[in-house]
Amino acid sequence: MERPYYPKTILSVLQETLKRSPEHISQMTRSDEGSFVSRTFKELSDDAGAIAAGLRQLGVKPGDPVGLISDNRKEWLVTDLAILGLRAMDVPRGRDTLSSELIYILGIPECSLVVAENAEQTDKILSLKDSLTKLSHLVILDPGFDESQLKLPPGQIKIHKYAQIMEEGKQIISKDPLFWERAINEVLPEDVATLIFTSGTTGEPKGVMLTHKNFCFQLKEVHKVIDIQPGDVWLSVLPVWHVFERIAQYIALYTSSSLAYSKPIGKILLQDFLSVRPMWMASVPRIWEALRVGIKKNAQDQGGAVALIFRFFESLGSLYAGLKARAQGRYPHFSYHFRLGEILWTFLPLILLYPLNALGDLLVFSKIRSRLGGRFKAGISGGGTLGEDVDLFFAATGIKLLNGYGLTETAPVIAIRNYFNPVLFTLEPLPDTQIQIINEEGKPCGPGEKGLIQVRGGQIMKGYYKNPKATETILDSSGWLNTGDLGMWTTGGQFVIRGRAKDTIVLSGGENVEPGPIETRLRESSFIEQALVVGQDQKFLGVLIQPDFNTVEIYLKQNNIPYIDRTHVCELPEVQELINEEIASRINGKTGFRPFERIVRFALIEKPFTLGEELSAKQEVKRHVITQMYEKKILKMYKKGDD
Repeated sequence: MERPYYPKTILSVLQETLKRSPEHISQMTRSDEGSFVSRTFKELSDDAGAIAAGLRQLGVKPGDPVGLISDNRKEWLVTDLAILGLRAMDVPRGRDTLSSELIYILGIPECSLVVAENAEQTDKILSLKDSLTKLSHLVILDPGFDESQLKLPPGQIKIHKYAQIMEEGKQIISKDPLFWERAINEVLPEDVATLIFTSGTTGEPKGVMLTHKNFCFQLKEVHKVIDIQPGDVWLSVLPVWHVFERIAQYIALYTSSSLAYSKPIGKILLQDFLSVRPMWMASVPRIWEALRVGIKKNAQDQGGAVALIFRFFESLGSLYAGLKARAQGRYPHFSYHFRLGEILWTFLPLILLYPLNALGDLLVFSKIRSRLGGRFKAGISGGGTLGEDVDLFFAATGIKLLNGYGLTETAPVIAIRNYFNPVLFTLEPLPDTQIQIINEEGKPCGPGEKGLIQVRGGQIMKGYYKNPKATETILDSSGWLNTGDLGMWTTGGQFVIRGRAKDTIVLSGGENVEPGPIETRLRESSFIEQALVVGQDQKFLGVLIQPDFNTVEIYLKQNNIPYIDRTHVCELPEVQELINEEIASRINGKTGFRPFERIVRFALIEKPFTLGEELSAKQEVKRHVITQMYEKKILKMYKKGDD
């Protein structure tokens, strides 16, 4: 690993990378013919400088908010660097953003210029022009865009093609070759780099102000705990407006590694793994869960001996991985224990299981790893709670998975599992980041005690944009940020997430229940797509279950159970019993849940959770929306009688 350096701004990262490795590959994108086309860091910087010059000509100046409404693509990073190089701040969002959200996102900061991905996004923004009174310029990224594609007239708003801005910028730089270098050197660490609107689950979005200093603090610290080398390849699949993917792209820039743009769609993702043979991928738990399900389904579909062998070695591999983690001191403990005793009782089983596990690696796990290209170092999971089943599955296959934790307000990294010493199921505080877990009296919690997670460090946001009251509710005068998450220390100094403080369900008996861990455990079932625990002020817990209909329908066909449609599927006694067994096998005393956390009632729902309705743009469940939507179903659950 190269010695980390200490950048002051994102643009100084670009400068340093240009000095170290100007001809290294920075980005890889699919051409129209389907092959990956590469470009160097020098080309990336030249394009960013040209776009910056073009945007300056349109009036962008230091401190200006510039809308950036686009999904992940090579032009996004170019435009981002260009905006930051002008000491302006981008206001990013994906193309699935609802018009009702765009009014806030572009309206609160009063964006006068917005970069949009294509004609569809342009029309969406134009439909709001009466509300977006400051908007005067729209720049369209799509190279195939033509103004004739628009359904709405632009009126007084000027429409510009990205290629046109690029060409005009190049002409400016040809006359002023030092423009870009001069602009980069003027950027300050305290400049706001981005304004990311978040917390759509609870009402009007809040704009998180993140500075260059916030991002740069993490770059040097993350590099200490993850083995990223110049020339490594990242498979980029997440929405780049989300701060998790954004920090991954900045890490690639910092380490002179490459970004290969893909999509979180099974066939495309697996094809790209084989094409670019990446070393890294940052993704949300849902995608890691989907990969696990896909691998298992592939074995199951082959049937016969293949399916039987896979199930056997999967179970054995998980057992072996758990024992090995205990023997190496990489298994979490929440109370102090006799370390020598743990080593001794795991020693003999490990010796006995080693030959079988090696055979399983030869027959099964090595083939799984080869489907990821054969060079994969580790996956990084963030943006949600990673299920222990998923964590253990990848440990069994020999695929390293590093669980991360953070918030938009922390740019985002607070903790990440150490690549060099990964402790199963846990998170490790980022170097130079202070974390405290406190109880209801505000006193520090010891190992095994659940409490509220607070964090302090260089990654903490500047504040919420034009919203000091909201800032004061989350950030105190001493610099401690209230994450709203509940956690628990291990005896080894790692910690685990144990739910959300604000999601706490209080049963009528006074028991406090965190629904998050229960829902995470339920979603580990291949038959369950989504789960939402309910029970506020009730005697017991219930849960709304959206089945994974693809898997359930395969089960019905294999068992010769006829069905008409998905409504009928939900009503079938066999499906009710199947889901009941899945719930009971996962939520019980043996799996670490207390008696009052047992699920007594459940109801099946057909409609999938969708963005803008049941899910926020960050893929967070809107609890209040779902409980209102299914109020009658929930009431019916509790009218059946008490247990």
